Amino acid sequence: MGTPKNEKFDIQGINHLALVCKDMKRTVDFYSGVLGMPLTKTINLPRGMGQHFFFDVGNGDALAFFWFPDAPASVPGVTHAANLVGRGSLTSAHASMNHVAFNVPAAKIDEYQRKLEAAGIDCTGVVNHDDSETQASPTLTESTFVRSIYFQDPDGILLEFAAWTRPLDERDVNCEPMSAADALAAAG
Repeated sequence: MGTPKNEKFDIQGINHLALVCKDMKRTVDFYSGVLGMPLTKTINLPRGMGQHFFFDVGNGDALAFFWFPDAPASVPGVTHAANLVGRGSLTSAHASMNHVAFNVPAAKIDEYQRKLEAAGIDCTGVVNHDDSETQASPTLTESTFVRSIYFQDPDGILLEFAAWTRPLDERDVNCEPMSAADALAAAG
């Protein structure tokens, strides 16, 4: 299969993903202090509208946060997933941002899980995502394609450290997309 190529636009990755936080100082303390992401750009928005800060996440990509003093409160299970993987529903509303996955080296995933725990971060054990019926195994299997650790930032945003274990190929694109009508028919 090789690397899929976009024939319509020369998209070269994610420039930045912009999220909203409740407290910019607490966000900087977590993303720079705990996760080690360098703070690369800070902006005070005009007319007291808030702030917009950027963190380097590697490969020229950035994670950005807005802080708006008048932003409405988050609603777990609506604005973002309410639980860690394996601890309840991961559902969030249409047009919400469910989680952010950071690519990490496969050889470091177990070490990073221990480092998060040592930093006092509530996180899952390493999840071996595979093509089994439950889509996860306690150990690596032939179909494991990514290993993950899930945790939350101070605002409850679900984060993931993800490590690919093999190249994806044609066997990984193996089901048809469902429509809203399909979901209604299955429920009724």
